[in-house]
Amino acid sequence: MGMGLGNRRGRGFSDINITPLVDVMLVLLVVFMVTAPLLTSGLRVELPSVRAQNTPVTDTKLVVTVTKEEKIVFGEKDVTNDVEEVLRTSERIQKERELYIRADKAARYGVVARVVAAARAAGVEGLNLLVEPELEPVK
Repeated sequence: MGMGLGNRRGRGFSDINITPLVDVMLVLLVVFMVTAPLLTSGLRVELPSVRAQNTPVTDTKLVVTVTKEEKIVFGEKDVTNDVEEVLRTSERIQKERELYIRADKAARYGVVARVVAAARAAGVEGLNLLVEPELEPVK
């Protein structure tokens, strides 16, 4: 006597057990709820507001951020102590010769000037300062 699936008349199951599917979906929901806040954490930088056009940043790996605490971050790596060396040895900068500087409006001028000088020494030709564009008043 062979072992078969289904009821005695030879037909298959008519109902699908969705309990494992619901269990997996609940686990995925919990995982995403836990990891989503971790993905949005970043550096808090208040950019100065000036009359300028919005500059789209195409690659965040070419952004140097200067915080009000005088911390210098290249991409996601803290390079405060060796910004000159990191920019000079970066393959992307040597290849593309472009860099975006995002400085907090409370950052000291000397720290921003150090980043600009390091970028120029690294051979950057396209240097862009990111700002928060002011909204035009409605006429």
